[in-house]
Amino acid sequence: MYKLKERLAKLNPPVPPQNHCRIRLDANESYKNLPDYMIEDIQRMVGEIEFNRYPDPFSTELCKGFADYYGVDPECVVAGAGSDELISIINANFLDPGEKLVVISPDFAMYQFYGELNEQDIIAVPKNPDFTVDMDKVIKAARENNADMICFSNPCNPTSLGLDKSEVIRLAKSVDALVVVDEAYMDFWDESQSMLDQVKTLNNVIVLRTCSKALGLAAVRIGFAVANETLARVLKAVKPAFNMNTVAQTIGTALFRFPDHLHANTMEIIEERDRLKADLIGLNDQVGLFDEVLDSKNNFVVALTPKADLICEKLKERSISVSNHHSFIRITVGRDWENRELTDALAEIAREIQSETAE
Repeated sequence: MYKLKERLAKLNPPVPPQNHCRIRLDANESYKNLPDYMIEDIQRMVGEIEFNRYPDPFSTELCKGFADYYGVDPECVVAGAGSDELISIINANFLDPGEKLVVISPDFAMYQFYGELNEQDIIAVPKNPDFTVDMDKVIKAARENNADMICFSNPCNPTSLGLDKSEVIRLAKSVDALVVVDEAYMDFWDESQSMLDQVKTLNNVIVLRTCSKALGLAAVRIGFAVANETLARVLKAVKPAFNMNTVAQTIGTALFRFPDHLHANTMEIIEERDRLKADLIGLNDQVGLFDEVLDSKNNFVVALTPKADLICEKLKERSISVSNHHSFIRITVGRDWENRELTDALAEIAREIQSETAE
């Protein structure tokens, strides 16, 4: 009788979001859809596809568009069906079962998930209580455990903090492990902090980027891995041959035809984020709902509070969803009116909590 492997038997499919809230600030999506003129261009290009033909296995035009936008060598770029697929490919092929994967906790859960799925030994290095990273501890853990790979996001999801580029370079130069830096949110911080310009110098670095955040293409699932030509060649060899369908390649290629729009769009989201952060700090000064509002480098704002469960429950009663991390809430930047309704709701909730506590 066939017996399912224990590590698979305990898995359940992820539950898709069943979020019917009127205001959705929980998924780190862009609140801006593509403008009509870009959609029209995409529709025209999709209309020219030969649907009876297999896709380009190397997503050549898509990778060139990405490379031109970010100023990297297209030979160093590999496309994937979102960063998730690329993380899974890297975990499954660059590490063997039983090899050591270092993660920095808390961080994006999929790094550890794919490591566990591929039966790797996970070494989780805790962040400081303020969510900053002690790089000496990370380097020590990697060396003492003979780590084979280190994977983390920068700036971080879910903490919203950024790690200085010099520290990432120091890590890469201090270990023999492969260092995978997920820069899904770097567009919202400072491109001078990106490791994209280091991939040819450092032979153990892979940088991940995505179209799902600043570029507003979450629905299509496009991600990129950038590495030196040797690592990029291996990634192209081990990934599924036709992992990027022609429709996705065409839409992504069309997107990069409008760099001015992409830059302007990103700057608008950054401005809205800073406004939301300032409003939350001002609200907190008045009602003391949070312990602290962190200095975000992403398209979301993090507020530390032991009342996270209660606040999220009360927000849902008002048809507003944010991401609950139990010791903090993560609020995706929304449209101006959505952010204003959120802060108004939080002010009401603060008064309710004060009244309930007094009783």
